[in-house]
Amino acid sequence: MIRIAVKKRLFGVDGEMELAVDFTVSEGEFITLFGKSGAGKTTMLRMLCGLEAPDEGVITVGNDIWFDSAKRINLPPQRRQAGFVFQNYALFPNMTVRRNLTFALDKSHDPATVGTLLKTVGLEALAERYPDTLSGGQKQRVALIRALVRRPKILLLDEPLSALDLQMRLKLQDELLRMHRSFGLTTLLVSHDLSEIFKLSDRVVMLEHGGIVRSGTPSELFVSNELGGKFKLTGEVLRIDKDGVLYILTLLIGNSVVRVVATDDEVAEIGIGDSITVASKAFNPIIEKL
Repeated sequence: MIRIAVKKRLFGVDGEMELAVDFTVSEGEFITLFGKSGAGKTTMLRMLCGLEAPDEGVITVGNDIWFDSAKRINLPPQRRQAGFVFQNYALFPNMTVRRNLTFALDKSHDPATVGTLLKTVGLEALAERYPDTLSGGQKQRVALIRALVRRPKILLLDEPLSALDLQMRLKLQDELLRMHRSFGLTTLLVSHDLSEIFKLSDRVVMLEHGGIVRSGTPSELFVSNELGGKFKLTGEVLRIDKDGVLYILTLLIGNSVVRVVATDDEVAEIGIGDSITVASKAFNPIIEKL
């Protein structure tokens, strides 16, 4: 169990703001921090990994105290079992992929860990290449496994896929979810991408002006129960759930998340991430893959 109960004074484009949060994360959970820019999401990740210190409060991971202002405890980043993945990769350009990973390896760990991780994610062929010869997706995969080299208890992700194209984002979302599960990680992600949030998150923590305003599953936070009239719209498939003899499709249409009922025939060739049209005829939706 992770507990984050901290306060920190922030200064942004809108002036001074106090970040004040108190919540817990269960071991193995995948949590997304969601909210407008400047709400304090990235600062929370930086405080967790020790790159910034709260003004007051506590951060505990299991029985370990990472920060306690009253007891004057503030573990340095290298003593916190947290892996941080940035949006801009932050790879050393003068080091090969293998050297980037080896540099991050704790001296007490087996050097063979690097080769094992490269094999696990299928990057063995890129081991001796330099970052500037890699694609954006390859760089981000290297950044992800570099964060895992130190065997972290917590994986912190600050919009790591936002700069990639749609197909690469979908591919790396699958990879990220597989890593989260196979390595038994507790993961905190900052993301504004609703399709990504639905695909990855167990729970979403929504921040506004430095405070938590809502928390729950993606469906609880983003799916509207309001009824609409006749329409013909296009959207992206976020989820496909079996419900008896029918299917429930969760779709991102514009900035809204909606659910529609579909039949076996309609979902036969539809997958998560596909773009589809949804047309209503007297409340009888017609669904076609684009």
